[in-house]
Amino acid sequence: MSALLEIENLRVTFPTARGPIDVVKGLSLTLGRERLGIVGESGSGKSMTGRSILRLIRAPGKVTADKLRFDGIDLLAQSERQMRSIRGARISMVMQDPKFSLNPVMTIGDQIAEALLTHQKLGRADIRGRTLAMLEAVRINDPERVLGLYPHEVSGGMGQRVMIAMMLIPEPDLLIADEPTSALDVSVQAQVLEIIDDLVKRKGMGLILISHDLDLVSAYCDRILVMRGGEVVEECVAGELRNAKHPYTRGLLASIPRLDEDREELPVLQRDEAST
Repeated sequence: MSALLEIENLRVTFPTARGPIDVVKGLSLTLGRERLGIVGESGSGKSMTGRSILRLIRAPGKVTADKLRFDGIDLLAQSERQMRSIRGARISMVMQDPKFSLNPVMTIGDQIAEALLTHQKLGRADIRGRTLAMLEAVRINDPERVLGLYPHEVSGGMGQRVMIAMMLIPEPDLLIADEPTSALDVSVQAQVLEIIDDLVKRKGMGLILISHDLDLVSAYCDRILVMRGGEVVEECVAGELRNAKHPYTRGLLASIPRLDEDREELPVLQRDEAST
């Protein structure tokens, strides 16, 4: 399988009063047209990794890497103008709680159309047709009506689907989904993830799913990277996550409640042990 994304020794650094701090420390990965999950607790560097790929870390933050290559393109060598032609068109990112990324004074239809027009020149009829088709693809009922609604007029789950439609309508090669369902209830979470999974499979895209939910990632991904303190501590096939060997990964798994829970207390992650 040819590599869609290649990263070697990625570092993200921010200045502090006590000196520079690396929030991502030497991360390396290779991604084909597959589904990769990145998991870890808050502050482990998951989101910073996703933003680094799109060069969205602004000063005073600094991104360095021995290699940061997407489909043969050296991302670190691209100008900001060149990156704008890649963002959205080739690589899209669904941010955490994406409904709040929608523009409150633009209709849903205008916002999805804008995502398409930024990268392609199309006639009004073609834009409308593709926008309606994309809303149907993310399983929104009565898309004709939804086109004219404003963000405050749709539910949280529908807002998530609209943002996914915006990110996928340019037909990118890689989708980075950063906690795309964290603000939703469990039943809606499953629906949104099934939509992403279906579209990724049908369009032959690459997917990076960033989450703190190990069960969720193991269900929807092919491979998993476990991050802690800015570093990858373990990599495994999703179906073998339960056989993880690193103490940190085992600690995360042990802290997940079970339906047949018989433990009086959930285990507490032993930090000293997990750091080995």
